[in-house]
Amino acid sequence: MIIYFGYEKNQVIQALRYHFISRPEIRIMLILVNVFALASITLYALGKITPMAFFVGSFLWLVLMISFWFILPFMVYRRAVTFKHEFSMDFQEDGFTLAHERGSKSWPWSSLKNFVESPHFFHLYFDSRSFLLVPKSGCKDSDEIHELRNLIKGKVKKG
Repeated sequence: MIIYFGYEKNQVIQALRYHFISRPEIRIMLILVNVFALASITLYALGKITPMAFFVGSFLWLVLMISFWFILPFMVYRRAVTFKHEFSMDFQEDGFTLAHERGSKSWPWSSLKNFVESPHFFHLYFDSRSFLLVPKSGCKDSDEIHELRNLIKGKVKKG
């Protein structure tokens, strides 16, 4: 199966958010910060901490949320020239090939550690930091998306 695609900025930003939030270490940190924020507001309401301590904690919570939701995805998008090109991907039984006007690269399925499906993409992970975003928009219709999903599921464990 061969698909042709380019990347849409808004969809890539959303996929990068999904990537960051789905990382276990970031998810644990966000949960802990939210628990801290809830404890902070409870202690403030009970008069156990000063308004200044509550506002500093709230400010730190806000900065963290803005960082993961806006700053990190936009920084990655801006730095990666990959998202500004057109590609084709050829999925076969023994592996897959990513092609661009300047060349191509092939990988066996065994090089992928896992995959994650988000609303607009298949995230193919080589390791915890290296991944390919394969847009579902490259498929002709929902049947082709289903076929690609089944092929990936059969070759790679879901993460």
